[in-house]
Amino acid sequence: MADLNIPNLNIKSDKYIFKKKLNLRRKSKKRLFTESFFLFIFSVLLVYINYLIPNKNLLLQNLPTTINKSYLLLIDLFSYLYEIFLVIFIFASTFTALILMIGSFYRLFRVSKRKSKQISYK
Repeated sequence: MADLNIPNLNIKSDKYIFKKKLNLRRKSKKRLFTESFFLFIFSVLLVYINYLIPNKNLLLQNLPTTINKSYLLLIDLFSYLYEIFLVIFIFASTFTALILMIGSFYRLFRVSKRKSKQISYK
């Protein structure tokens, strides 16, 4: 009796799964008016900020040279980073080689100091 599956008739088909989540109502005139007012205020604020920037024409004329200088500085930065990483690699590899040499000499010293057992073959 527990294995009996009764179909649930309240399950809606998959094609209407998101239908209730859509906002199909139009916005009211008051809300549209307030949104347009805020958009207008924001645009006026942006225009005012642009107006306050001094020497706009000079900045726009020097834009290509500024981009070129920035590109050259970026190339210099990467070349200096390459040199820095190369120096770090040299120090790290030297330190690692020193540790490996000390470990090999210590192992050789321990092997040479070990008392050898006399094995007699008969």
